[in-house]
Amino acid sequence: MERRLLSWVIASTAFLFIYIALNGMFGPPRPADLPADGPDGQGGDAVAAVDPDVPPAEDAADPDAADSEGDGDEPPRPSEASWQTLGSFDPESGYRMLVYLNSRGAGIERIELTERKDNGRLKYRRVDVLGGYAGYMALQNLPDQDGAVVHVIGPGTPVALAKSLQDGTADGLQPGDIITAMQDLPVVDYQSYEAALTEFKPDTKVTLSVERGSQTLQFEVTLTEHPLDLIRLSSRGGEDEIVGNLDRLSCLLTLSAVGKRELKETDRELPSLPTQHNEIWDVVDQPADIGAAQTASYRLPVSRQALRRMEAGAVDLIHRYTLQPESYLVEMEVGVENKSDEAQQLGYRLEGPNGITLEGWWYSNKISPNFGGAGARDVIYRTQSDGHVLWGTYPLIKEARDKTSGPAKLLFAPQDSEASRQLSYIGVDAQYFTVAYIPDGEQPFDQYKRAAATLVADVSALPKHKERAANTSFFLDSQTAEVAPGETLMHKVQMFAGPKQKELMAAHGLSDAIYYGWFSMIAKPLQELLHVLKKYVVQNYAVAIVLLTLMVRMLMFPLGRRAAVHAQKMQELAPELKKIGEKYKDDMEGRLKAQRELQQRAGFNPLSGCLPMFIQLPIFIGLYRCLSVDIELRQAALSPSLQWCSNLAAPDMLAYWGDWMWEYFSGRGTGWLGPYFNILPIVVMGLFLLQQKMFMPPATDEQTAMTQKVMSFMTIFMGFLFFRVPSGLCIYFITSSLWGIAERKLVKKTLPPKGEGDLALATSAGAADTSRNGDSGGSKSLGDRIRDRISNEPPPALPPAKRKRPNLKKKK
Repeated sequence: MERRLLSWVIASTAFLFIYIALNGMFGPPRPADLPADGPDGQGGDAVAAVDPDVPPAEDAADPDAADSEGDGDEPPRPSEASWQTLGSFDPESGYRMLVYLNSRGAGIERIELTERKDNGRLKYRRVDVLGGYAGYMALQNLPDQDGAVVHVIGPGTPVALAKSLQDGTADGLQPGDIITAMQDLPVVDYQSYEAALTEFKPDTKVTLSVERGSQTLQFEVTLTEHPLDLIRLSSRGGEDEIVGNLDRLSCLLTLSAVGKRELKETDRELPSLPTQHNEIWDVVDQPADIGAAQTASYRLPVSRQALRRMEAGAVDLIHRYTLQPESYLVEMEVGVENKSDEAQQLGYRLEGPNGITLEGWWYSNKISPNFGGAGARDVIYRTQSDGHVLWGTYPLIKEARDKTSGPAKLLFAPQDSEASRQLSYIGVDAQYFTVAYIPDGEQPFDQYKRAAATLVADVSALPKHKERAANTSFFLDSQTAEVAPGETLMHKVQMFAGPKQKELMAAHGLSDAIYYGWFSMIAKPLQELLHVLKKYVVQNYAVAIVLLTLMVRMLMFPLGRRAAVHAQKMQELAPELKKIGEKYKDDMEGRLKAQRELQQRAGFNPLSGCLPMFIQLPIFIGLYRCLSVDIELRQAALSPSLQWCSNLAAPDMLAYWGDWMWEYFSGRGTGWLGPYFNILPIVVMGLFLLQQKMFMPPATDEQTAMTQKVMSFMTIFMGFLFFRVPSGLCIYFITSSLWGIAERKLVKKTLPPKGEGDLALATSAGAADTSRNGDSGGSKSLGDRIRDRISNEPPPALPPAKRKRPNLKKKK
C-alpha cells in the first residue's frame, strides 16, 4: 500500500512539472502586470498594494524582451524609464500646476497645484502636512546601499533651486543624485527622507548631502509649504495611505481593437499582446515650450511579432500631453497609427485618472444624491439620457465584490442608445477637487462606445472602516474604425484637474459636481452672502461666519420670540401639570385628558413650540451645506497668527493624540473621534447643555424627568458624533447658541409680566375675579387664576343614566 501511494505521489508531481513547463513554452504570453486573479476583476497591477521600495517605473521586466530577441523588424526599445515634467513650481512662470509624466506607460504619475495667492503663498496646499517641502523627486530605495536615488527634478521646486555649497558645482540637484543625509539626520531610504522633512517647518533652510558619482556634495535647500498633490501614487500618500489601494499611473493608453481581436470589458489589455501599460514608451518630443504652452509626446511601436501572431499589421500608439499657463486643463491627444500596408480595424482604450487626493477622508462630510452614500473618491459622469450621475465608492465596492470579473460598474455599452453614449464629462470627484475628462469643444464626446467605473484596489485587502478611501477610476473604449495605411485614429481630450470653485466649474460644464443637497435654494444664497461679507466687510472667514449667523438669527427673531413666549407659558403651567400628574399618578389616560383640558382652558398649544424649529431646520441644513461645500473655507484660518484651527473646512485639531489614544477612538476612519483632540465641539456641547439647563421647564412627573435626562444624554452623544465636523460649522453652532441665550434673556424683558399675558384663560379668569372680588386680578399669577377658575366652575352634569327622573305621577 505504501509503495502504491509513493508511486502515485511521484507520478502526480512529475505530471504537474511537465504541464507547467509545456504551458510556459507554448502557452499564450501573459501581460506582466496582470495576475490571474486581479483585485478589480480586470487583473491587478505590477506594484503591490503598498510597496514603497518598488516604484511603478521599475516594477516589471521588459515584456517584449523575449519576442524582440532575434527579430530584425522590432524597433529598438529604451532600456530605462525616464520622467518628464510640464508646468512649473515657480510662481513667476504663470503655470497653475506641475505635472510629472513617466515614460513607462506614458502616464501621469503626479499633479501638484502650484497657483499662488496675492501674498505669494500657495493657494491650495496640503493641509495635513505641517512639515516643509523640497520637491517631488520620485525617490527610489537602493538595494545595495543606504540612500534614496533622485529620478526627476521639477522646475522651480526647492531642490531645483538648491544652492551648492561647493565651488565649481552648479546649483540644483540632478536626476541620478543619491540623497544620504538631511542636516544631521541620515537618509537610509526614501521613507526616512520623508520622516526627516516633518522635523523642519516651511521657510527653513536645510542642508542635503548627496552622492554624485564619486563625489559627496552638499546643497542648501529652502523648504516651502507642501503643495496639494491632486494626483499621486497611492504608496506616496503619507498618513492617508490605505492598505489595499494599488499604485497605478493615470491616463494609461492601450489597444482595444486590432485586426480580428477586440478587447473585452472584462480585460484591461488584449491578452495576446505584451502589456502597453508597463512598456517603456519612446519620448518623441522632450517637454518644451511651444509658444506659451509646454508639450510632451510619446510613441509606442506595439510588438510586431505579437501582432503577426494575431494576423494583424504593425501599429503605433500615440500619447501627447500639452499644458497651457493659467489653466487647470491638461490637453491630451490619444490614438493609434496604422503602420502596415493594408487598412485595419483599430481602436484604443483610455483609462482615467486615479490616486486623487484623499484629503480629510476620515472627517469629510461629502454627501451623495444617492442612497448608496459618497466616498472620498466617487466616479461622476453625464450623458444626454441619464443627466448627472454619481457612483459612490461604497456601491462600486459592493458591485466589485458581487462580480467575479469585469469592471466594477459598466456605465454604458455599444448596444445602448445613442443618447446614453453622448458623454458630456466623466471623472473622479473628491470633497473639494475634481479630475474629469471633458470634450475639446462644446460638443459631447461621440467617439466612445463603452465606459465603465473601476476600482484600483484589492477589495479583499481594504479595511472595513476605510472603504470610503478606496481608489477609483474609469476607462473609455473608442469606436472601432477602419484606418488606412499610414493614417491615424486620433482624438483630443481635455482633462480638468482643479478646485470645485463655482465659476471655474461652470466655465468647464462641471457645475453639477458641486452638490448642495436638498436645500440648495437656501445654501447658495447664504454662500454668496458669506463671500460678500468676507470680501467687503471683514477679511476673515471666521468673522464672516459669525456675522452671517447673527444676520440669519436676527431674521428669525420673531420665531425666537414666539418660542420664548411658548416657553414662558409652559413654565407657568408647570405647577398645575405637576399637580395633575400627582393626582392621576396611576391613570395615564386620565392624566393625559386632564392635561389636554388644562391646556385648552389656558389657550396653550404644545405643538406651537415646534413650529419655529421646523422653520429653522431648512435654514440650518442650508447653512450647514454652505459651510461644508465652500472650498473658500479650505485653508481659511481662524487667525493667521495661530497654527491651531488653520482650516475652517476641517476640525480645529488642537492637539494630536493618535500616538497614545486607543485606536478605537483615535484611528483614521476606524476611531470614533479621530487622531486629533478638538476643543470647539466640546464648547458647542457645553453651550447646548447650558441652554437646556437654563430654559428647559422643570419636570412635572417622572416621565418628563426621564425625558429630560435622555435629552441631556443625547446632547452629549451628539457631541461625540459632531466631534469631527469642520471648525467653521462649530463657529456657527457657538455663535447661534450664544445668540439663543441672549435672545431668551432679551425676549423675557419684552414680554408682559407673568399673569398679564393675552391668554384666553387669563382674560376670562381676570374678569371673573374682578366681578366677584373687586380685584383687577393683575397681581395674581396665571397658575392662581387657573386654580380659581377650576375651583369656581360648577360641578359637571351627571350622565343621563344617573340623573333623578321627575315624579310625573305625583304631579297628576
